[in-house]
Amino acid sequence: MILTARFKPHPCTTTALVLCATLALSAGPAFAQAVESADLAATVDTSLLNLFLEAGLVVKIVMMGLLLASVWCWAIIFDKMLLFSRTKRQLNQFEQVFWSGQSLEDLYRTLSDRPQHGMAALFVAAMGEWKRSFERNARSQIGLQTRIDKVLDVSMARETERLEKRLLFLATLGSAAPFIGLFGTVVGIMTSFQAIAGSKSTNLAVVAPGIAEALLATALGLLAAIPAVVAYNKLSADASKVATRLEGFADEFSAILSRQIDEKSAAQ
Repeated sequence: MILTARFKPHPCTTTALVLCATLALSAGPAFAQAVESADLAATVDTSLLNLFLEAGLVVKIVMMGLLLASVWCWAIIFDKMLLFSRTKRQLNQFEQVFWSGQSLEDLYRTLSDRPQHGMAALFVAAMGEWKRSFERNARSQIGLQTRIDKVLDVSMARETERLEKRLLFLATLGSAAPFIGLFGTVVGIMTSFQAIAGSKSTNLAVVAPGIAEALLATALGLLAAIPAVVAYNKLSADASKVATRLEGFADEFSAILSRQIDEKSAAQ
């Protein structure tokens, strides 16, 4: 006689098994998506260089243009800083020599041998016109004074133009660079959305690199615009100060030459 034993599962055990199976089935897609996200995050390189290399053609052109403009902007800034520092030093040295009581004829002979800038350029130009007029026996005092004033005005305009040269580029870059960067961002985001539609995936690991590439263009635009605006305001103020000093010297020197003209006319 063979005895057979039947296994009768406990009700609690059956319920636990059904629960585990249900949880496994429901967690399967989420777990797979998490694994896929981790794999994509591990394979996507989000460094700045890779973002630039992976960007579209239009965004690359915008980024390269902004980088070149930023480099040129800093070159202008350093060049102008050195120029204004050198100009202020030359102005101080010339004023010290000019008001030391040295003869104007001796000072003119010393400075006329080489090109001059700043107040020295105004002095040499006005003295040159003064000497040429008296060497040719100019008789009209009003005409001589007018010519001297015109020479001073032309020399001062030339010096002001030299100081303000290339500052317009800083102003243009400061106002246009953010919009150029924004243009690259808009194009990059449009390209990213097209790629998302093509891949039919809204996973953050898929979306983030394209958006980061687009926003990098805006960051480069601000990187070029902010120093340009600050430097333009500072350098423009320095140029105005130098121009004011040149204008003051031109008026004083014109008055000195006017007295010399009156003295020579009275002696004759």
